[in-house]
Amino acid sequence: MTAQPDRVVLIGVAGDSGCGKSTFLRRLTDLFGEEFMTVICLDDYHSLDRKQRKEQGVTALNPKANNFDLMYEQIKALKNGQAIDKPIYNHETGTIDPPERIEPNKVVVIEGLHPLYDERVRSLIDFSVYLDISDEVKINWKIQRDMAERGHTYDDVIAAINARKPDFTAYIEPQKQYADVVIQVLPTQLLDDKESKLLRVRLIQKEGVPNFEPSYLFDEGSTIDWRPCGRKLTCAYPGIKMYYGPDNFMGNEVSILEVDGQFDNLEEMIYIESHLSKTGTKFYGEMTELLLQHKDYPGSNNGTGLFQVLVGLKMREAYEKLTASTTPAAKKATAQV
Repeated sequence: MTAQPDRVVLIGVAGDSGCGKSTFLRRLTDLFGEEFMTVICLDDYHSLDRKQRKEQGVTALNPKANNFDLMYEQIKALKNGQAIDKPIYNHETGTIDPPERIEPNKVVVIEGLHPLYDERVRSLIDFSVYLDISDEVKINWKIQRDMAERGHTYDDVIAAINARKPDFTAYIEPQKQYADVVIQVLPTQLLDDKESKLLRVRLIQKEGVPNFEPSYLFDEGSTIDWRPCGRKLTCAYPGIKMYYGPDNFMGNEVSILEVDGQFDNLEEMIYIESHLSKTGTKFYGEMTELLLQHKDYPGSNNGTGLFQVLVGLKMREAYEKLTASTTPAAKKATAQV
């Protein structure tokens, strides 16, 4: 029997399907290690199977199709160091399979459509990210994925997106306001070309979050516009533009970091990294090393990969702060006070 962790750290990863959650989770695994991290897909808490949803005319995005009471009870139990019997939603058949035993782990990640929807579940989460993909980018990505890999037609893809849109706007999108950080992926502003594959990616970091200090570029609290292309960074036309500054997002005070454009040589990312502060790295160049480790991951050559790695590093930093008080040495020190 494995020893129970002193403190289970709960991470929430929210966003629509096809927004990069699985790539982000692979990057998190690099930082925490597979054996120390358990991922729970919240689709497993669907209370209606595919046939029942069709009969009742609801999508999986609708809270009515999900069991939030069970989700809260089981995630609370895991956080308290207790094992659970979690249901399994079978994506192949669209039915609910017999449950599986899940033991608590050092890090438990809950990912899916609704990690920040229910106030009770939200209160258990130690650190959260919302992956926010703009409609234009979402359509491009879904077309690439569903037409290339799943044999769908263009009209099928657009119809599927439009069918989900009302429920997405009503139930998924509002969760952005509760996330500690939002990674927002938008079309580039460097070119006036709707077909361009270039992306503008913004890291929206909430101020005043326990165990989290926003990362910044050059000078904390300033507003910075930076074109880093030149002698130290190779950029093909139209180059790269970076931005940092304070803002307000959905009623929250935030700091924003932004990268528009793509990196031509990932080895040179060290130059960008050296101008960022409070990144949660443990050694010079760690962020660049993590990006280079998986050059093939989607978004590695633009702000998506950079900010996924940065958020992962900040999650590791938050984890270490949260668990510092539960180490034997810390407990001993507390007992002596």
